Amino acid sequence: MKELTFRRAEEKDCEKILYFIKELAAYEKMSELVVATPQQLHEWLFEKKVAEVFFACEGEKEVGFALWFHNFSTFLGRAGIYLEDLYVLPEYRGKGYGKALLKELARIAVEKGCGRLEWWCLNWNQPSIDFYLSLGAEPMKDWTVYRISGETLQELAKD
Repeated sequence: MKELTFRRAEEKDCEKILYFIKELAAYEKMSELVVATPQQLHEWLFEKKVAEVFFACEGEKEVGFALWFHNFSTFLGRAGIYLEDLYVLPEYRGKGYGKALLKELARIAVEKGCGRLEWWCLNWNQPSIDFYLSLGAEPMKDWTVYRISGETLQELAKD
């Protein structure tokens, strides 16, 4: 078996990042919601630097990815890491690569002095829920996610 390594995404990887995003969206039955382009990813990831991406690689092949950014806990008084996307290609699942991606992100969080690592999971995704629980993750049962986007966001932003 080839060794699993990690590498940070580079500017040339925008198409590859979008590929993984689309694969995740298909798995989550949300393909129609992906409107991101390689150009947008380049702008936001590499020019504005608002999020980071790293790949899990088996040999030279990227087999999984994580996209994350910092959030901030006023209660803890320090930053945390919010994991936006985590995905391993289906043919590479069952090898511990998902756990390895999370362990690498936890290592980054600890190295940076972050107070927590957080993410969302779809309620129907029982395999992922079971996996996260096996790692000691705790569901935030007393919290509900709210979102304003699209036209509603535009309306709210008006004077």
